[in-house]
Amino acid sequence: MANKYVSKKNKDFIRKLAHGCCEYCQSQEAYSTQNFSMEHIIPTHLDGSNEIDNLALSCQGCNNIKFTKIGLTDETTDEFIPFFHPRQDIWIEHFKWNDDFTLIIPLTKKGEVTLKVLKMNREQVVNWRTAVLSVGKHPPLHTIVD
Repeated sequence: MANKYVSKKNKDFIRKLAHGCCEYCQSQEAYSTQNFSMEHIIPTHLDGSNEIDNLALSCQGCNNIKFTKIGLTDETTDEFIPFFHPRQDIWIEHFKWNDDFTLIIPLTKKGEVTLKVLKMNREQVVNWRTAVLSVGKHPPLHTIVD
């Protein structure tokens, strides 16, 4: 099992890659009441590394819900569907905003599974989006498609 220590250099780099946002629900750390975590996309107990290609910035809600999960098995097809992978996937290819930018809509099966399991539209996050939107700080620009 890998050591869970993540260097400050890697943490800073991931924060920049993430634009200071949870790489799942897109909450912004600057307007959060809690610091975000360096989340191991593939958990260390499943041989995930502490390297940049396996780290994501995650709010406490998404991180706590995801915990050590990496995907979900579709009950009807028995197919394993991995979660959105922030280092391998592009957010706007798997998700989009609804018309008022308060809800995330999945565009792919991977997006659908990630949204459902991580509860990316949980009430508290939707309330946060509404409040931050009212002062012009939401949605993050990197999540908008022209």
